[in-house]
Amino acid sequence: MRHKVAGFKLKRDSSARRALLRGLVTSIIETEGERIITTVPKAKAVKPILEKMITLGKQDTLHARRQAAAFLMTPAAVKKLFDKLGPRFAQRNGGYSQIIRVGWRKGDGAEQAIIQLVGSQLIKRADDRAKRREERLKAMREGREGDEVAADSKE
Repeated sequence: MRHKVAGFKLKRDSSARRALLRGLVTSIIETEGERIITTVPKAKAVKPILEKMITLGKQDTLHARRQAAAFLMTPAAVKKLFDKLGPRFAQRNGGYSQIIRVGWRKGDGAEQAIIQLVGSQLIKRADDRAKRREERLKAMREGREGDEVAADSKE
């Protein structure tokens, strides 16, 4: 039984574990798709810390900014947390991240998972849609210009 056994050790001493978790949370916040691929135990260990950081981002006070800056590794991550993620999750009460198991790693057989912020897949799809739309419009414009040039040369 696991009475009074809480937390994840991840086979590291306390300072290495803290550095690992800080790096993972910073990476999730900073990356474009707001997702990373890691092992399942690391994803489970980082999820509560990530949720706490987003809750700080929703408060948007000086004290909350200083607490987040003390934990996150880069000022850019702090800025994104308070400017983009805090307002995005303002109406949501928890459950900001999700863990998706993706299979086994080839080298050592460790089970891998994607940990991502909820809604990031929708933002990525919208960006992809906007890019495709711009490309279609550009192709249509070039096609029309080509038709006009061909019509001028026939006359």
